[in-house]
Amino acid sequence: MEDENKKPEQPEGFAYGEEKRNDPYGETRRETEPYTFGPFGGAGRPYGEEPAKQEDAGIVEVAPTAAKEYRPFTVSGGPAKSDWGAKPPRRTSFRAVFASFLAGVIVVGALMYTADRQNWFTGELFGSAPQVQDTSVKPVNNPVGNSEDVVRPNNIAKIFEQASPAVVKIETYAKARQGTTWEDEFFRQFFGDNYRSNRGDESQGDLQESGMGSGFLFDSTGYILTNQHVIDGADQIKVTVEGTEEPYTAKLLGTSPELDLAVLKIEGSSFPTLKLGDSSSMNMGDWVVAIGNPVGFEHTITVGVLSSNEREISIQDGNGTRKYQHLLQTDASINPGNSGGPLLNLNGEVIGINTAVSTQAQGIGFAIPTSTITEVLENLKTNTKIPQKPVPFIGATLMDVNEEIAQQLGIDKDTKGSFVREVVFNSPAYRGDLRQYDVITGMDGTAYKNKEDLIAAIQKKEVGAQVTLDVLRGEKKLEIAVQIGDKNEFNIQE
Repeated sequence: MEDENKKPEQPEGFAYGEEKRNDPYGETRRETEPYTFGPFGGAGRPYGEEPAKQEDAGIVEVAPTAAKEYRPFTVSGGPAKSDWGAKPPRRTSFRAVFASFLAGVIVVGALMYTADRQNWFTGELFGSAPQVQDTSVKPVNNPVGNSEDVVRPNNIAKIFEQASPAVVKIETYAKARQGTTWEDEFFRQFFGDNYRSNRGDESQGDLQESGMGSGFLFDSTGYILTNQHVIDGADQIKVTVEGTEEPYTAKLLGTSPELDLAVLKIEGSSFPTLKLGDSSSMNMGDWVVAIGNPVGFEHTITVGVLSSNEREISIQDGNGTRKYQHLLQTDASINPGNSGGPLLNLNGEVIGINTAVSTQAQGIGFAIPTSTITEVLENLKTNTKIPQKPVPFIGATLMDVNEEIAQQLGIDKDTKGSFVREVVFNSPAYRGDLRQYDVITGMDGTAYKNKEDLIAAIQKKEVGAQVTLDVLRGEKKLEIAVQIGDKNEFNIQE
């Protein structure tokens, strides 16, 4: 019978009863110190020594815990220390992490897009209570709709194919005159159509090329619409029609400097034509197409939108001031040489004549609308006088009163009103005894502090109406009766 008190055999060099002292990993079995990095006890003390007191070593003792199953010591992220020679686990590569992230983004994005397109989160789909319609709110008659097709219309090429043959190039020639300038201020400032060409030094008899622009055929027998400023001052007009070898010599029929319109005639028949459309049916944001001969590049097409309508601009030229009203504004590119060319809608119909472009900005061009053209077209074709709407005026050139003017006149420097710089002979102001250097402070008892307000008030009056002007003449205050006249009866430009 085996002796119960006999001690079990121990490996050589290992004394029974000294396993705690000699076991280098015995520390892992101490319940009060579960973690260590070698054969030392907690806080660097040798194994077997009692923990130092808190006041001596500054170590807080850990309360004993329940018995735990012995496990080999491991370092976070590595193999057990007893598994010597084992391969470390393979780390996840950055490429794999990035691929997983990218796949997640794609999946989530696809789900979000599908949910939006399929209305997964609408109340109707999830059975929420129906919304009660407010019958007191009137529905919009013509709501603006957003279509999925946000690209340009796909019929631009077709419009150009059909409309381009009716667009003509207009070249003007004038006799060389002493003191004539080719780059007239009118064209250089705003239109830019009369520019010095590469052929400017060539002569055709006594004629020299003076300008170039565009136009279009609106009648198959050879009637052409263009701007008056394109052919202004020309002694000869040449028109080039697409597909013809030689240009035609055009006859000027009727012009309207006030509207900046002109009709030409070339001999022939069966010319391609463009139809005049309705400019009033266009809305801001509608697509438009311009065709012309900018800076000599024949039959150039540009595309844009209708930016605005009913624009008013004024342009100074050698003959005075041109005042345009009811113009269409577009961002379709318009350059010198485009003037007189058509502005088309997506049906290929003319809605305006390209006329001017702002040289101080980009994408701001103007066209005369067909609503203006159709009213006078027959008069231009037959070269008959175009009925002009009465323009109320008094016949005085005005400017705002400033401190310097007030000082020169000897009146209070805080005086506000309109200084009379000039009075037109035999005008309503002249007949009413309004004089140069007078100051108009009001009309019919209403004060007007500047010339713009006074002129606007005059233009609201009917021709023939009597008004009373409140006038300062030196230190005297006067009331002058004036009958409103029609500016069209006087050969003046303001």
